[in-house]
Amino acid sequence: MYEGIVQDLIDELGKLPGIGPKSAQRIAFHILQTESFDTTRLAEILTVVREKVKFCQVCGNVSEQDTCAICRDPRRNGAVICVVEEAKDVVAIERTREFRGLYHVLGGAISPIDGIGPDDLRIPQLLKRLASTEVTEVIIATDPNLEGEATATYLTRLLVQPGLRVTRLASGLPVGGDLEYADEVTLGRAFEGRRVVE
Repeated sequence: MYEGIVQDLIDELGKLPGIGPKSAQRIAFHILQTESFDTTRLAEILTVVREKVKFCQVCGNVSEQDTCAICRDPRRNGAVICVVEEAKDVVAIERTREFRGLYHVLGGAISPIDGIGPDDLRIPQLLKRLASTEVTEVIIATDPNLEGEATATYLTRLLVQPGLRVTRLASGLPVGGDLEYADEVTLGRAFEGRRVVE
């Protein structure tokens, strides 16, 4: 424990996701010891982000405008919607340059342990989009964990309707991984998702 304001800084940094006590302490001391670190600029950016950034009214992605750049892009394929848990997942998929459709950000995943149910997600907005547009495919791209699987299963049952293809991202072995270190679920999915080699 440190005195006063230093401990307050460490405590606040530790509230950020993915930052444990040791990381919070390292960041705090980096800020304190690095003379060139511009704390004023960091504070300004944090304030501006809180004021300007909002969520897209159509898909739920982060945006400085009412509608995000992806939803505004006329070159995107509006017949395919990729459903993701968080806005950061949109960035991950966009980096692949493989998907040219639109997105729908749920704002989380079903997690009874955390008290998050279907009503806490942006599922009604998804259903409204599907009712008012010519969507032919919904790709469910939730995380391959317990919460993501529960969300995918719920959505799959909810979205089954004539003329709408519901798909799930394939999952399996990572490139560069070893079979001996793969868990049973991952290895099982790799077998399920196998394809013919041409």
